[in-house]
Amino acid sequence: VITAGAPQKPGETRLDLVSKNLKILKTIVDPIVESGFNGIFLVAANPVDILTYATWKLSGFPKERVIGSGTSLDSARFRKDIAEMVNVDARSVHAYILGEHGDTEFPVWSHANIGGIKISEWVKAHPEVKEEELVKIFESVRDAAYT
Repeated sequence: VITAGAPQKPGETRLDLVSKNLKILKTIVDPIVESGFNGIFLVAANPVDILTYATWKLSGFPKERVIGSGTSLDSARFRKDIAEMVNVDARSVHAYILGEHGDTEFPVWSHANIGGIKISEWVKAHPEVKEEELVKIFESVRDAAYT
């Protein structure tokens, strides 16, 4: 599991960390590969998508053995927060965050559903649920690493 990276400073985006964290990554991946490591790399350092790609290239491993956490955590937070807002079990909420983990990620509203009901239909049927609140949930999830 690779979590090493330069700390993100106030006002700095995850993408601002690329050059610093690529240098750190090289000092980690090369010796691990040279040691004969035959496992799976799991990358959780930012910017996770770029560092996962770099780990794959640096290691020479098959793509199936280099995994990045990407927007998995964001999607889980998103589903949990929506579930809490509408008072259902999080397992009944199917909603995903896609794109590059960080400032450019986005929710896939067109495929989001609660108990199999499209979220847009859920909002119409439940006037206590406001679209603006859903957008705020997404923004909170996207910005969670900054708080």
